[in-house]
Amino acid sequence: MNREDEETPEPTKGGLITMPFIIANEAFEKVASYGLLPNMILYLMRDYHFGVAKGTNFIFFWSAATNFMPLPGAFIADSYLGRFLTIALGSISSLSGMTLLWLTAMIPRARPPPCDQSTSTCESTSTPQMILLISAFALISIGAGGIRPCSLAFGADQLDRKENPNNKRVLESYFNWYYASAFISVLVALTGIVYTQDHLGWKVGFGIPAILMFFSAFLFVLASPFYVKQKANRSLFTGLAQVIAVAYKNRKLDFPSQDLDGFRCYHQKKGSEFVLPTNKLRFLNKACIIKDPENDITPDGLASDPWSLCTVQQVEELKALIKVIPLWSTGIMLSINVSQTTFPLLQASSMDRHITSSFQIPAGSFGTFTIITLSIWVILYDRVVLPLASKVRGKPVRLGVKLRMGIGLLLSCMAMVVSAIVEHVRRKRALEEGLRENPRAVVGMSAMWLVPQYCLNGFAEAFTAIGQTEFYYSEFPRSMSSIAACLFGLGMAVANLLASAIVSAVDGLTSGTTRISWVSSNINEGRYDNYYWLLAIMSLLNIVYFLFCSWMYGPCTGSGMNVQEQGISSRKEPEVCKVERKLKDELDEREEGKKDPDLRK
Repeated sequence: MNREDEETPEPTKGGLITMPFIIANEAFEKVASYGLLPNMILYLMRDYHFGVAKGTNFIFFWSAATNFMPLPGAFIADSYLGRFLTIALGSISSLSGMTLLWLTAMIPRARPPPCDQSTSTCESTSTPQMILLISAFALISIGAGGIRPCSLAFGADQLDRKENPNNKRVLESYFNWYYASAFISVLVALTGIVYTQDHLGWKVGFGIPAILMFFSAFLFVLASPFYVKQKANRSLFTGLAQVIAVAYKNRKLDFPSQDLDGFRCYHQKKGSEFVLPTNKLRFLNKACIIKDPENDITPDGLASDPWSLCTVQQVEELKALIKVIPLWSTGIMLSINVSQTTFPLLQASSMDRHITSSFQIPAGSFGTFTIITLSIWVILYDRVVLPLASKVRGKPVRLGVKLRMGIGLLLSCMAMVVSAIVEHVRRKRALEEGLRENPRAVVGMSAMWLVPQYCLNGFAEAFTAIGQTEFYYSEFPRSMSSIAACLFGLGMAVANLLASAIVSAVDGLTSGTTRISWVSSNINEGRYDNYYWLLAIMSLLNIVYFLFCSWMYGPCTGSGMNVQEQGISSRKEPEVCKVERKLKDELDEREEGKKDPDLRK
């Protein structure tokens, strides 16, 4: 046999060589996007003449879009484009958006002219200027929707190789490096980028994120020949939509009896843990009823038309999602509290931020206290608190996910109470010093008084945010891991929209010809402390709502609950059906063996 006839082995793809490119892509994107957020309200107020309420709402809408876009991004990646192409297009979109934002700072005509100091009049933003600004933020949000939901999974695709005996250890190492890079990226964004914007201006402050985003896209595309690129497949989101559509289409069907004939009437996926649908949300069970076995089922055992017949597993997946929605909604209030970045920034800007006589903390960098608190607590909780408690009690100790979620909601409420008290003291000091008409003047009060509320928010996120994510992963079937990863971000998007509605309502109800709005652009004239008290009261009501939802949900998986409560059918499969299934599987294997001689061995 000639060497030319021999099959040349394909070059090995994937592996650790691709990790720096994937992690760098995500890290640069996070530095660039998170570095824009803290000081953005100052840019909108000073250069675009936005009021504090309008600027805050603008940022809330941007944050909502950024947190929501990963959901359609994951759907597009899974169903059509694949993860590589989705990340590449997302990187290009983010780069385009950040370049446009940098141009708004570079080109004077892209912004309204400065205010006339003699007449105290400011020209409003023109329509073309507004379109340019909105386009920049929209492209950044679209880019985040392409990168964030796919980056972690795409990296795992490069290492998920069956021939690797150390696969689990390598994957664990990759996850550790991935989250460590994400943590470092946020810290760099909240310190280095914010410091640059404060001391070198917007031209350099927006230019650096654009340059970082360029390297993010360039390095990722550069390693294209080395990636394992899996083809797009059916998305879980499509499967859930199919259940709703088919259940509605079959709404007039009668349920089959629960004997052997009833068992044969439900379409089951080969190898699925779900045998029969549960009785909860029973109307959805009509989506998996087989009406005509000859026409509905193919010889391979699949549905002829997925939009006319679903599997029991698809139905139970949708039920699991519906079941957690009430508890998921309780975390929205915490996200509303955590997303209050604008008002603490204005507070910090009006307070003494000096650490030494020559160095002061940038106002936008105080968010690092939240990140640092969250990280320290996670490490202490896992490495110190739980081992010590287990040693004292003489048995393994673990706080349940719902308990942790409740503790986080309580801490979030306390954070709003502390914020209200600190702001009340700061405003009182400003009025005593005669600074009512000068909101940019520095009050004789240290900005370190703001640190406790940031730390409480960090503790709250460590308990509730992490607890919610663990709750989704433990309660959902393994096939729904992508949904579990998207739910918290979706909650953040809803929270941003509700936070915007709250600010607009407060501004509309408290302002008038003789009254000054609680959220006035002049922080010394406004009543931000009353706004914080409102959020604290809403947080307290949310805790009561959480207790009710937690009681209604019942025990979580692994808490002694029966199989039916876990969302898996407790109705046993008839013994004769087990025999039929076994025989059918054997016949299928024999048929496959005829097609592939290697299988017969």
